[in-house]
Amino acid sequence: MRRSRRYHRTDLLSDQEDQNPLTGVANLFDVAMVFSVALMVALVMSYHLPELLNPDEDISIVKNPGQQDMKIILKEKGKPIEVLNMTDNIGGGTGEALGTAYKLANGQVIYVPEDEKSMESNATAPD
Repeated sequence: MRRSRRYHRTDLLSDQEDQNPLTGVANLFDVAMVFSVALMVALVMSYHLPELLNPDEDISIVKNPGQQDMKIILKEKGKPIEVLNMTDNIGGGTGEALGTAYKLANGQVIYVPEDEKSMESNATAPD
């Protein structure tokens, strides 16, 4: 005896698993996790920062140079990542001059170290 189409369609819904509307939620969670991992990888690659993931590479990043909220991010081999924030405090103490820095017209800064002869003559020169 052959079933009619009407009974055949109702047999599809007689399974309890097909009647539960929450069966697709688990698949949505999996899709969301794959999407979030892909987004994180895309962001790291778009900023050209795979060096942050390499433990053997030293890196320095300056965020917002010259601004009030400037930050310097340092990552050195074997040390945790360090973030240095800009402050209005002025450093002080004793030390010696190591050279001279010149700012060019195009904004580039060039450091010229002093040679050892001139450093010795400055140290021994009478005041």
